[in-house]
Amino acid sequence: MKTIARILRLVVVLVLLVVSALSVGPRHLSSTPSANNVVAREMRLTRGLEARPHHLRALSSGVRYAALQAAGDLTRRAAQAPAQGLSVTADLLLPPSGPATVGCAKTLDTTNVRVNQDCTRRRQAEEVIAINPTNAMNLVAGQNDSRLGFNHCGFDWSFDGGRTWGDLVPPFYEFVMGDGHTADACSDPSATFDRDGNAYISGILFDISTPVSAIVVAKSRKNIGGRFFHSPAASPFQLYETLPLGIVVNDNDAAIFNDKQFIVADASKSSPKVGNVYAAWTRFRSATGVGVDADSPIFFSQSTDGGATWSAGIEISGANSAICTVGSGETDMDACDQDQGPHPIVGMDGAVYVTFSNSNTPDVGLNQFAIVSCPPSADCSQMANWSTPVKIADDFALQPIGPDPVTGCEADSQCLPPNGYRVNDDTSGSLSIDRMGNLYFAWADFRHGGGSCTPLGDAASVSGPCNNDVFYAFSTDGGGTWSPAINVTPSSRFGHSAQWQPWSSISPGGGKLWVAYYDRSYGLCEQTGCNDITLAKVQNPASATRALSYTRLTAESMPNLTPANNPIEAGFLGDYMWVTVDKHGRPYVVWSDTRGRNNTVEEDVYFHLPTG
Repeated sequence: MKTIARILRLVVVLVLLVVSALSVGPRHLSSTPSANNVVAREMRLTRGLEARPHHLRALSSGVRYAALQAAGDLTRRAAQAPAQGLSVTADLLLPPSGPATVGCAKTLDTTNVRVNQDCTRRRQAEEVIAINPTNAMNLVAGQNDSRLGFNHCGFDWSFDGGRTWGDLVPPFYEFVMGDGHTADACSDPSATFDRDGNAYISGILFDISTPVSAIVVAKSRKNIGGRFFHSPAASPFQLYETLPLGIVVNDNDAAIFNDKQFIVADASKSSPKVGNVYAAWTRFRSATGVGVDADSPIFFSQSTDGGATWSAGIEISGANSAICTVGSGETDMDACDQDQGPHPIVGMDGAVYVTFSNSNTPDVGLNQFAIVSCPPSADCSQMANWSTPVKIADDFALQPIGPDPVTGCEADSQCLPPNGYRVNDDTSGSLSIDRMGNLYFAWADFRHGGGSCTPLGDAASVSGPCNNDVFYAFSTDGGGTWSPAINVTPSSRFGHSAQWQPWSSISPGGGKLWVAYYDRSYGLCEQTGCNDITLAKVQNPASATRALSYTRLTAESMPNLTPANNPIEAGFLGDYMWVTVDKHGRPYVVWSDTRGRNNTVEEDVYFHLPTG
């Protein structure tokens, strides 16, 4: 009888958890427009109340969906399309099968391990992973995480090379924002290790109904390995203190929104600036008063004291009349200021490189990727020490445009039917560098699309195949010039199927470029919308004798996430996944996977155990 009573109590609690998953949200729930002008306009665009000008870049999906949830849009969608297949007792009372990690775990097969340990059906997506250079078995991962509300940041740690994981909520939500209270939400988690094994994490903090946005940094001192994070400020009680956090930027201005930040530490023994930590982000500004009256340049800041203090943010995306020809929101009409998706890396010599997507271009749907750099000997906190932007490649951002209520593709989103996931070319471009200084940049676009999947067509009426492809280019002169685009997913191998949202990393010796991406080439996925993760290996990627091979990382396809089977999570699979390599050149891959426990459709983060 006691056992039965205990089970009944658990059922009641779990039913309440499922109900709360449809209602919980940030502290400032409101159906009124955001007090931040940038976010308020993004909401009008997402709801289809305003057409997006060609040059105006889109905010992060994490920000967009947090605002949708707070305004009640996702709850209303859930009421219109009830979720299917929810079985409280079967899903949560029965123990998981197969090898277990920590907490509420699951391994999908011998190599796919669940990273986040949240037992609820809250969304985890948009991932990052970093390897401790002093202990390759120590990993730190991060993701957009909804266990505290629709969009916060969560982080994970492993000490056995990713076979088992623990996770945590960072101390970001104790930080006092510019409006005098703690943040409603967090997006775009980032993580890095320095040479000594200190781990750093960061995220974009923001409010729903006030103008504030901030970028903060916490630290996990060496030998802690990400098991908890504390203040980066030097103190005898540092390990016990969560405040003060490192503050990259903390704005309380209705005309400014900080977005899409990444951090990276200089971990090279040969660098004159080893130990520095760098941040790059997109700074959206409305009502500039000139040109197109809005801009979103790339900003940069650095810390030279272990993340405790940060230099004033500077604009590094620069100007170039040869490539940035129209659409400036600044007094300099040649400014490359309509940007999104920065990715910073550090070379062995201490040089800093940042790539980004840019739309100061004349044609709708034809954007470009660009790169800027700061030399090894220069102080990168000074704007004068950054190079003029150089074009890497064109971005054919021509995917069909929502809304499509059947797939969950929102208005103003670009999607690849029959999926409703927001496809962002501009936030999934990734840069890596080998020890010789050769640079490699990977991205995906729709240059080979067409036919029944009409470029810039109506996502609700077009049909597949949607031939999206993954590409890379390389530079052997420090980013001054770039090779033509090289197709990683040619139709001769993958047919006219969709591959998108790639991330990449190069082996230290430069002999292997690893590119992971979502893939619809298996089975009937191009017709049904199921997905897999494929890892491409490009041998000798900077050579004419390059050779490509492929590994399917998912043992079975992920089901399509739609309003019919999960109305709260439909439409968003993250803006990026992540790949990094260890000192031996082995790839470590994390992604958001919809294969929920016991045949449900729900997003969690998974890791592929490297081999070889």
